[in-house]
Amino acid sequence: MKLALVLGDQLSTDISCLGELNKNKDLIVMAEVNDEARYVKHHQHKIALIFCAMRRFANALQADGWQVHYHYFSADTPYRSLLDVVAAVAEDHHPEELVMTECGEYRLHHNIVSNWQRTLNIPVTILSDDRFFCSKQRFSDWARGRKQLRMEYFYREMRRDTGLLMNGKQPEGDSWNFDSSNRRRYRGSPALPTLPKFEYSDNDRAVFDLVEKHFHDHPGTLTKFNWPVTRTQALRALDDFVRHRLPCFGDFQDAMTQSESFMFHSLLSTSLNCGLLAPREVCEAAQSAYQDNKVPLNAAEGFIRQVLGWREYVRGIYWLMMPGYASNNGLGNSRGLPAFYWSGETDMNCMREAFNNTFEHAYAHHIQRLMVTGNFALLAGVAPTDICDWYLAVYADAYDWVELPNTLGMVMHADDGLLGSKPYAASGNYINKMSDYCKQCRYSVKTSTEQDSCPFNSLYWHFMSRHRDHFDRNPRMTMVYRSYDNMAADKKQALMQRATYLLKNLDSL
Repeated sequence: MKLALVLGDQLSTDISCLGELNKNKDLIVMAEVNDEARYVKHHQHKIALIFCAMRRFANALQADGWQVHYHYFSADTPYRSLLDVVAAVAEDHHPEELVMTECGEYRLHHNIVSNWQRTLNIPVTILSDDRFFCSKQRFSDWARGRKQLRMEYFYREMRRDTGLLMNGKQPEGDSWNFDSSNRRRYRGSPALPTLPKFEYSDNDRAVFDLVEKHFHDHPGTLTKFNWPVTRTQALRALDDFVRHRLPCFGDFQDAMTQSESFMFHSLLSTSLNCGLLAPREVCEAAQSAYQDNKVPLNAAEGFIRQVLGWREYVRGIYWLMMPGYASNNGLGNSRGLPAFYWSGETDMNCMREAFNNTFEHAYAHHIQRLMVTGNFALLAGVAPTDICDWYLAVYADAYDWVELPNTLGMVMHADDGLLGSKPYAASGNYINKMSDYCKQCRYSVKTSTEQDSCPFNSLYWHFMSRHRDHFDRNPRMTMVYRSYDNMAADKKQALMQRATYLLKNLDSL
């Protein structure tokens, strides 16, 4: 007989390892273990989501005739790791082979490749994860010989490969992307749609109780938990998004509004990243809505670009560059993460709104992550490992392969421009342009050197000044440094003094 280990982010009947099994004689192993639940302080939503979805998936497999050994979480069990569980099952059943689909995180992958076959004393066969559009080898082939690995050109190749939003050899609408049409500020119209509410079983609620008991010291609470935990629920979430939010997603995907957590975003990343949905089906759903004249092209393309383009691209970068990628610190940042990243307590309203969303829902959309909490960490010079660990911990959709390149590369520009040709640094003006947060903040976005001026403003110029040697020759930064050079000397000095004070007193902002 064979054993197959199915991980908590592989909850799909189409996962490659199941295709290698005989339903009548082979055994599937699934396990909730301390090591995976605690290697960072995962948000309570994330732990509850994965445990509920794993249990539901195991029950569905058993109902379909599969034999499943399921290891339930226990604080007292001697089986702390996945290897502990698999070794115990192997000792009982004497399998001839362990088969599994490649895992998504280098940390676990390296452990499996280095130790498992020797420890188990049976062959360990690792199969490719064909749920993605682009295999690791396909990405490596695309990257070979290129001086720059820009997402835009990868995305175009994926469009050609898949035929999504293509009109023969040309992109639909004669443009590869409509990003310039995705930047409207939201002013209260159209009305934000209500999200679907999901029902949870008594078994799900038992998981909630378990998480509240054993992970009470992890971020968040389960009060507002509302994530799909089954494929049926995930398909309902997809349909709801396409019907009610995708039509406006393109226009407002970068917008932020006070006390509104979700705007027109899909909230599908948790289901995609744990396997309840497949990337192809969500892209095809968006394409069909466009073809049926139910959504505009900038909405369908903007969403497909996030899944087919960016999601596949960062996975490719991750596996191409690991393990060295994780230690990159191109700007030499060393400052510790300010305490308010864990408490949410700050007078900066934009940051407070992003933190409230994060801790209540284990979610924040990409602009809140990139241009608010991420932008502040960049401007303040936070150590990349600190902010990467934070993002991995607090979001329900965060897995190392998608979180690390997004944070270390896109947010922190710590990879020397591999992902982005310039840093995503911005003053408070950008946040004011894309939101109404500044109207309800005690800091003034209109000033930069006074005691009540927006911290982003002086920190932005301090960042540009201290990293001038790094960016001065970047043609995309020419206008920034020209503006700085045209400032009066006393204005520059006041900016540096204000920023220096802020950096010494971050925790009190």
